[in-house]
Amino acid sequence: MLKFVIISALFFTTMIYGEPGDFTLGGRTTLSTFGHDTSPGLGTGGVFRIRFFDSLNSEWFADYVTSNISDLAFRRDAHIGWSVLFYPFNTKPQSFVPYFLAGHCFDYTEVAAIKTTSNKVNRWSSAIQAGIGSHYYITPDVDFSLTTQYMLHLGDDIHAEINGNTVNITRSSLSLEGHLLFTLSANYRILKLW
Repeated sequence: MLKFVIISALFFTTMIYGEPGDFTLGGRTTLSTFGHDTSPGLGTGGVFRIRFFDSLNSEWFADYVTSNISDLAFRRDAHIGWSVLFYPFNTKPQSFVPYFLAGHCFDYTEVAAIKTTSNKVNRWSSAIQAGIGSHYYITPDVDFSLTTQYMLHLGDDIHAEINGNTVNITRSSLSLEGHLLFTLSANYRILKLW
């Protein structure tokens, strides 16, 4: 089955880069920064892109990020969403193609104590994000992309307060909790949809 997928992907790959209809598939690693006692979170996920115009692309993603809170609790975040990528400069094949991005995602967050698994709070929320990034092309079909963006969650805030070895997890309603995300992805242009 894997051979069929690879052969099909190679067959449908076009040599004209950056035209509308390009479909790109990849994997991504995300570093998420939080405040307070939470260490930076590290996660992984997948991404695909559908290009609408030469200067406008869309990116659809899902990832799962975990963070440590003072070695007494942990935070889990799952995101599924989309971004619009705008290329203000030349979009033809070259080493560096910078872009601006903005988008939206739905997310699930859980904060739990390590020793007492029943001491946990979770929530579903929505978020908006904006930032900058750049594709670095190895070939016209393969790129590495690095993105820096700020994600602002629109919903309840979950916070773990550490007092000695005691973990108190609280949930406050309707707060704007945000954090900075750094994402590195490896992508392959598979086919042209139109």
